[in-house]
Amino acid sequence: MNVFYTALIALLAFAALPTATFADDDDPLFVNLTTDETHRARMALVFASRQQQLGRPIVIFLNDRGVLLGSTKNSDKFKEHQQVLATMIGKGADVLVCPMCMEHYGVNKADMSPGLKLSNPKIVGDALFDDDDTKVLSW
Repeated sequence: MNVFYTALIALLAFAALPTATFADDDDPLFVNLTTDETHRARMALVFASRQQQLGRPIVIFLNDRGVLLGSTKNSDKFKEHQQVLATMIGKGADVLVCPMCMEHYGVNKADMSPGLKLSNPKIVGDALFDDDDTKVLSW
């Protein structure tokens, strides 16, 4: 009888352990991109691009210094980044840009790369909270 109860207790204890949660193939990815450091920004965009190739919906939020990546005035420095963003937008990604950050860093709406969207709290909130399975990464 002791062996039975010991096994039962061990089984219940094992069942109570937290399990790893893995994303489904269609879980949205929200990338919070706050940097204008070229390598870090490239890492974020390449990661997001590869996830998009796997079929995940992608939202990239350019905020803080990340807004500089979306400005055509910075095309020399961020040419590769802007090409990746344009390709991702062409495949359905949303790229949101923080207007308060744009103002802070002197980025004008007229200077934004094509396809980028000015954000607001509702747009960002919808991207984060409309799907309970949204995953968030930050660079």
